[in-house]
Amino acid sequence: MRFRHPDGSTVHLSSCTNVHPAETLDGVRAQLRDHCEPVRRRLGRDRLGIGLWLARDAAGALINDPAELRALRAELDSRGLEVVTLNGFPYEGFGADEVKYRVYRPDWTEPDRLAHTTDLARLLAALLPDDVTEGTISTLPLAWRTPYDTDPAAARTAHTALTTLAQRLDALAELTGKSIRVGLEPEPGCTVETTADAIVPLTDIGHRRIGICVDTCHLATSFEDPDAALDALTAAGVPVVKSQLSAALHAEHPHLPEVRTALAAFAEPRFLHQTRTRTAAGLRGTDDLDEAVAGRALPDSTPWRAHFHVPLHAPPAPPLTSTLPVLRTTLARLVGGPVPLTRHLEVETYTWQALPAELRPRTRTQLADGIAAEVTLARDLLVDLGLKELP
Repeated sequence: MRFRHPDGSTVHLSSCTNVHPAETLDGVRAQLRDHCEPVRRRLGRDRLGIGLWLARDAAGALINDPAELRALRAELDSRGLEVVTLNGFPYEGFGADEVKYRVYRPDWTEPDRLAHTTDLARLLAALLPDDVTEGTISTLPLAWRTPYDTDPAAARTAHTALTTLAQRLDALAELTGKSIRVGLEPEPGCTVETTADAIVPLTDIGHRRIGICVDTCHLATSFEDPDAALDALTAAGVPVVKSQLSAALHAEHPHLPEVRTALAAFAEPRFLHQTRTRTAAGLRGTDDLDEAVAGRALPDSTPWRAHFHVPLHAPPAPPLTSTLPVLRTTLARLVGGPVPLTRHLEVETYTWQALPAELRPRTRTQLADGIAAEVTLARDLLVDLGLKELP
């Protein structure tokens, strides 16, 4: 979906496809047919932006067969779908029964991450609509913190890889006329956990095509203040390449037994749900929600937030809620000013099938209804900020 910002520029809103498991090109095509096009029809739009996730095997099939790439581009057009951004964080296995720490490999110290991201940039340049010259890709924030943070060579290796990527993006722009930018996506537990953690490595690289992806769930989980975070990025000259619109799980009174019980329903075996609380001594956290719920791993006199992407339009029932207010504040700063700080926004709730059983969609129809409702909420927020929806 496209919107006209008051400054005249176009802001794109997409729905991320990593909610739908697909490792192969056939699986990607099934996503378009069974999920993305039905959401577009529910929204009553001729065109829907999707934040495409291409796993290693799917990306490889497209890179190695130009005919397949042309066919995918034609299918996107025929189904009223367009791609201006890719989710390059998960490499493979994101639909596995247990993802957990696997999602952080390969990291930016490993050659496969650079090779895969380079492939994604080449593919995105070919998939962009004819009237769009800028594409974006989100990627993992260097690495999970261990063993990266204790390896003196890790930062140098990652820096070299990202510098090489920037050079390749420059060459791609010269060859195709398409500017592809890549954003590190800060996430709790990673070596770049917060936007502040991203400033030094990104300013060291100092390249306009490498910036940050602000995920509003991750921002909220780490209790970052949106205004302070975006002010610091702007002051450091770090570009916000894209933003993922998502909401975390919030528990105001985690010491209460009924709150612990409610939280325990969200502790599930597939994804990692890093949990944080902000105390007078600073941020405290666990790698997963069950560690926090089960014992005394976290202080419980202050609110907890968990990295669980809850549907934007349907916060959990009391005594829990979501961090949708953080999303609203962040979005107002990103696109509510005289000039947008980013032009690519992506709704990214990938945890629909990880929700407690009573909240989980049971059919494709229910899932499409939910995704359409999320996109509608995001659309309404943009309109309220003065953006005009385009046909």
